[in-house]
Amino acid sequence: MNAEQLLASWLAEEEIAHIHGWDFSHIRGRYTEQQRLAWQFETIVRTLLTPQTRLLDMDTGGGEFLLSLNHPYALTAATENYLPNVQLCKEKLLSLGIDFKQADAGGQLPFSDGSFDLVVNRHGDFNPQEIFRVLKPGGLFATQQVGAENDRELVTLLMGEQPLPFPEQYLEKVKSAFAQAGFDILRAQEAFGPIRFFDIGALVWFARVIPWEFPGFSVRTHLDALYRAQEILEKEGEIVGRTHRFLLIARKPC
Repeated sequence: MNAEQLLASWLAEEEIAHIHGWDFSHIRGRYTEQQRLAWQFETIVRTLLTPQTRLLDMDTGGGEFLLSLNHPYALTAATENYLPNVQLCKEKLLSLGIDFKQADAGGQLPFSDGSFDLVVNRHGDFNPQEIFRVLKPGGLFATQQVGAENDRELVTLLMGEQPLPFPEQYLEKVKSAFAQAGFDILRAQEAFGPIRFFDIGALVWFARVIPWEFPGFSVRTHLDALYRAQEILEKEGEIVGRTHRFLLIARKPC
């Protein structure tokens, strides 16, 4: 495609850059990222669940991960604060009998002290003191997080050097915060892996749906960088970045 055709295709991707829940199916086959970490978060969570577990899923997104667990709905609660997902959760989760509440996961949780045996958080915000409060004695917290350095090569490619959006998102800092809140740390791991894009339109769509990593990005304001990225793609066959993930499992003492 020539420059005008590329611009038109990128603007089209920008126009439709919206997601429901956490659904990246629009760019399936146009990008890949490492899915197999040194741990499998879903497997870990399943080993922590029993049929009697009272479960809270924080920042549930559209409830996709939570529903995949097939835990008894009457023993399940969830929170979410991103408005498009809040409406989706109200329609999807409340109708099933799941105790869904709109809440900022970094603030006060709208549940009583000692409400849950297990709190899980997959890529969401958190407040260690609030998690400690809502857990029963002996209760567990399990989280897989996106680290501070996630996608930084891609951000730099499109926008130049930018401040880290979440500079506290390092495993050692989070471990320290949970230890200070009174938790016993049971498991902590960190991993970096590749993320690859095979067309720039997919990268445009990706950047637009996660604006906290690409603040202020648009096709027209960063067009020169997009053309440079296209040149790299044509030479290398792909655009490569790096993901950053970490795992933490902690227990509230009995």
